[in-house]
Amino acid sequence: MLSNRLAIVLMTALAPAIWGSTYLVTTELLPPGRPLLAGVLRALPAGLLLVALTRRLPTGSWWWRSLVLGALNIGAFFALLFVAAYRLPGGVAATVGAVQPLIAAGLSATLLGDRLSLRTLLSGITGVAGVSLLVLRANAQLDALGIAAALGGAVVMATGVVLSKRWASPAPLLATTGWQLTAGGLLLLPVALLVEGPPPSHLTGENLLGYGYLSLIGAAVAYALWFRGIRALPPTSVTFLGLLSPVVATALGWLVLGQDLSPVQALGALIVLGSLVAAQTQRPRTPSTVVAGRPVAEPSGVAALAATVAGTGDRGDGRARQTA
Repeated sequence: MLSNRLAIVLMTALAPAIWGSTYLVTTELLPPGRPLLAGVLRALPAGLLLVALTRRLPTGSWWWRSLVLGALNIGAFFALLFVAAYRLPGGVAATVGAVQPLIAAGLSATLLGDRLSLRTLLSGITGVAGVSLLVLRANAQLDALGIAAALGGAVVMATGVVLSKRWASPAPLLATTGWQLTAGGLLLLPVALLVEGPPPSHLTGENLLGYGYLSLIGAAVAYALWFRGIRALPPTSVTFLGLLSPVVATALGWLVLGQDLSPVQALGALIVLGSLVAAQTQRPRTPSTVVAGRPVAEPSGVAALAATVAGTGDRGDGRARQTA
């Protein structure tokens, strides 16, 4: 069971690692100044593709549940992230967003009856400290609306994760993922048109490549892995993995774009990784998956990825490195 849990954690961690590459793809391949358009083209095509592949539509209460979860996990989260990115330096937005595991822990205790342990609280506080060392700058300027948007993004995403655990879907994983991506994309579409106007009349091959990567890999694959992790792991454990996004974004900026990486940033990355390990190694209160009262082992390694696919901070210019 321990090896299965580790495999599930590692597979789930691929999702925020992929989201960490969003910063690089956006700056190098996408047209500037269109983050909401990127959100729509990331979510909506991927959602429609998964719905078409699975040939499953929601039934009963899952019509409104998919809408709520799609709004929380994707639509509202992307919109709030956009506001935070434009009103705050990236380091501030990422640091505020790093409180998400603590919010998820509180919601899990309230809605799911999970135990809120001292280890979880200390790991969450340590994670926030690590992210701040990684991406926060001493001259960062604060903005009340930006702070509220960043905190709101953390709240809606944490709520989406906890409700995704509480509302266990009877449909295949890829179908549920498709419903949420479609709902989130449709909710974000009018906001993007209102704020940014119609899409550019001309898109280059690089633009299309970037949008294709964000949709197929950054949404369809990553969210399937993410929601699979939510099904199998405690919500708090899943949200801690989200702290990998700024770590990966910073590492790619250093490796690919030649950005500086200071000793303080390296220390922050190590602290974040330490908080992740501490959060993941505590013993879960209840089995992650139960069928007819019996714990069920999850597939691991390559088999897990095959099952999932088959269907069963600072940029240097003050913009956000926070990606999801």
